[in-house]
Amino acid sequence: MANAMDGRVAIVTGGGTGIGAAVVRALAARGVRCAINYATSRDKAEALVAELANGSIAVQADIADDTACRALADATMTAFGRIDFLVNNAGKTKFANHEDLEALSADDFVDIYRVNTVAAFQMTRACAPALRAGPASAIVNVASVAGAFGMGSSVAYACSKGALITLTKSMARVLAPAIRVNAVAPGYVGTGWYSDRLGAEGFAALNQRVAAQVPMAMATMAEDVAAPIVALLDPAMRAMTGEIILVDAGGHLDVALSRRPGREL
Repeated sequence: MANAMDGRVAIVTGGGTGIGAAVVRALAARGVRCAINYATSRDKAEALVAELANGSIAVQADIADDTACRALADATMTAFGRIDFLVNNAGKTKFANHEDLEALSADDFVDIYRVNTVAAFQMTRACAPALRAGPASAIVNVASVAGAFGMGSSVAYACSKGALITLTKSMARVLAPAIRVNAVAPGYVGTGWYSDRLGAEGFAALNQRVAAQVPMAMATMAEDVAAPIVALLDPAMRAMTGEIILVDAGGHLDVALSRRPGREL
């Protein structure tokens, strides 16, 4: 069976670590070369390029800056001559108790929004001309169940991801029919962010606690999120746009869980 993604090119923001790196590996398995964007994780991004050895490149850019977004798109076009897919994965947060209304400042909101929401718009705008020029182009935004249920690491984070969900629907209308735009909304994802801080035993214990809270009795890993992202990019999904897919092992089905702030999401 023919692989419709073979030979295509993707930009993955925050592509050197976590979900982004899992997406890059999954795309490479489908024959897609990637511009692996990073802000500070140069060593990891370049190690991933070396691991893949498929012509992918690592590109540093602070995507909160519009000029940097346009430079990233230009660098990708210079290297490959095309952009078929965009994965707006990069994100940031500040941990703050939802009940503590003094825990966040206006600057915290602006800082988180610039990366989680505004940067996705800027990257979409920068890549739109190239995406429109190609066949079956697609964008996937990495949102969060926090944006759907008002929970997660902080109120500012939840608001920014809720705005990203709205942006997904707006861009799906604006860019149709040339470009499909969808989003995935993970819950807890067991990545190096946790394992580096907790150590192997602490990380395993955290995953066990998470698994005990969700219907599928499992902790979602980066590869579990990468799979639906790649599926949404596939031209075979031509009828899907403006959709938000929750990837949280069924956690959103538990109404009691969805009402709790949930520091791990």
